[in-house]
Amino acid sequence: MRMTDRRLAAEAWESLFRAQHEVFAEISSDFEGAPLTNAEYDVLLTVVRAPGMQARLRTVTANLLISQPSVSRLVDRMVAEGLVEKLPDPDDGRGAIVKATPKAGALFRKLASAHASTIAGRMSVLSDDELAQLLTLTRKLRGDRANA
Repeated sequence: MRMTDRRLAAEAWESLFRAQHEVFAEISSDFEGAPLTNAEYDVLLTVVRAPGMQARLRTVTANLLISQPSVSRLVDRMVAEGLVEKLPDPDDGRGAIVKATPKAGALFRKLASAHASTIAGRMSVLSDDELAQLLTLTRKLRGDRANA
């Protein structure tokens, strides 16, 4: 393993962290007054894109940046709101399947279109080549060697 310049590494990390925080704050404005919260949108991002608009709860949990108990409580609230159904997982007696309702699918698609436009607008300060490079670098940082 090669030695990394510690000061440069710390400066790059701080810049990445601040950029992520600032961009996230800007694009989160899409959820102000929206019919879905940012957290609900994140659940549906996994569920709506899956075949049959359903995904295992453990897959949803793996894709979110919150704890498993928090995901379970969020999904339970979404069940109460009529956004998803929670079904037994036929392949795992202890697991569950989260299935989006048609209502949730429609709300998600409408919000996703607007949110993608906001993201594209914010990221437009980078060229397509720079965006591809950013994607490669962030995948590498996440340990996704197959897509780095």
